[in-house]
Amino acid sequence: MKNKIITISMMAAIVLIAPSCKKYLDVNSTPNNPLVVPPATQLPNTEVALAWTNSNELDRAADVIVQHNAGLANNPAAYDIYNVRGTMDNDWDFEVYNGAVSACVNLIKQTQETSPAYAGIAKIELAYAISVATDLWGDVPYSQAGQGLTFAQPRFDKQEDIYQGNATLGITSLFDLVKSGIADLAKTSALVPGTDDLVYKGDLAKWARAGNTLLLKFAMQISNINPTLSKQVISDVITGNNYINATTQDFEVPFGANVGNQNALYAYNNINRPNDQMLSTRFLTLMNNLADPRLGKFYTSPTGVFTSYDNGATITAPAAASRSKYNTYITGASGEAPIRLVTNYQRAFILAEAALVLGTAGDAQALYTEGITQSMLKTGITQAAVTAYLLANPTVAILTGSTEAKRQQIITQKYISFVGNGIEAYNDYRRTGYPVLALALNAQGDDPNTIPKRFAYTNNEIQRNPNTPTPQPLTNVKVWWGK
Repeated sequence: MKNKIITISMMAAIVLIAPSCKKYLDVNSTPNNPLVVPPATQLPNTEVALAWTNSNELDRAADVIVQHNAGLANNPAAYDIYNVRGTMDNDWDFEVYNGAVSACVNLIKQTQETSPAYAGIAKIELAYAISVATDLWGDVPYSQAGQGLTFAQPRFDKQEDIYQGNATLGITSLFDLVKSGIADLAKTSALVPGTDDLVYKGDLAKWARAGNTLLLKFAMQISNINPTLSKQVISDVITGNNYINATTQDFEVPFGANVGNQNALYAYNNINRPNDQMLSTRFLTLMNNLADPRLGKFYTSPTGVFTSYDNGATITAPAAASRSKYNTYITGASGEAPIRLVTNYQRAFILAEAALVLGTAGDAQALYTEGITQSMLKTGITQAAVTAYLLANPTVAILTGSTEAKRQQIITQKYISFVGNGIEAYNDYRRTGYPVLALALNAQGDDPNTIPKRFAYTNNEIQRNPNTPTPQPLTNVKVWWGK
């Protein structure tokens, strides 16, 4: 009787299991490799991936090209003289596409129907990640990216379609992607983020502000080529009055002081490759000419003076102990500084330029002053010191001359504020030509006579994806929105 009971029980178990057996074998799932990861686990991964995309190798290349830093050794030395080919495979593969893009796409798919609060955040993040890729490389995978084997060799979408959309090809514009994300934030959601959200701790109102401020950034990015759309987007955001307008609302990803949790700027410059780059002589000259008090917030002065190196120079670099390198505002004392993606001071500079050149609402002078003030305050300079600096330096504080001369002032101050975010400074330089930069010494690359106007496609992508544009554009070919 005992054996019969066991047999009946086993048969019953088989009957219960049989319908799902084939499915189980097909997916080969294991408890240690779940097919569905909770949104609360995925969200912080998307945020950290975005921060690394912004602040790791892509930033190092951009920051020496725009001459915040000078490269002394290894990849930064190559980028300093415009050799940008064959060195960014990991960044394209693992930070942008198999990192931020893939993570965001997965989170959107999993949460769109039941927990759109997560999908909304992921759409805003995805738009940011794709903007980094297209701004640096031009035409890139977008509409088919991050979908695994469904599109193992994704199509390269044209940059103009990425920004403006193309209904025929099924390409959603970055503007519409962000707007869709903002709309999702307002929907009823079964799950909502809390402490798993490293950026805003589940404050969806702040995410909406970040999304609208991202729209401002995108609109200004394409203002040369489509000023009508730019003005309309910026005007709509201003009318909505729901954008970042306080430092406490900045879109920035926090890091910690423990090994493995430090931000990329600290990890590279203080631990992994401490001798690869330092303060550029050209940036030091600019800051000294402007008597700008942020210099000591951005860079160290170990011997009591700022010690720099010229971009592309071949002379022996200063002794390591005397070199000016990123200070704690950029890195934190032990790697705990946040990576700043979209900020209040950035918003002020965008609106200042828009008011000046597009005629959008707002006073360009007041917004320009706000941008400088908010940047200085962010670094830790007191309001009294900021006020004193602006009063003592009217040639900096007051926009003067032609519209183009005023724009140069705005972008130069924005460029200064972007130390630690070389990608944004590089975008503005290629869009406006400001600040005016001289060629690096001993320049090489595709065109030694031109500061690169784009990054070169990576070797891995060229070899594995037949959709990579052929022939690949040289680095002296401007991107669609470039000047």
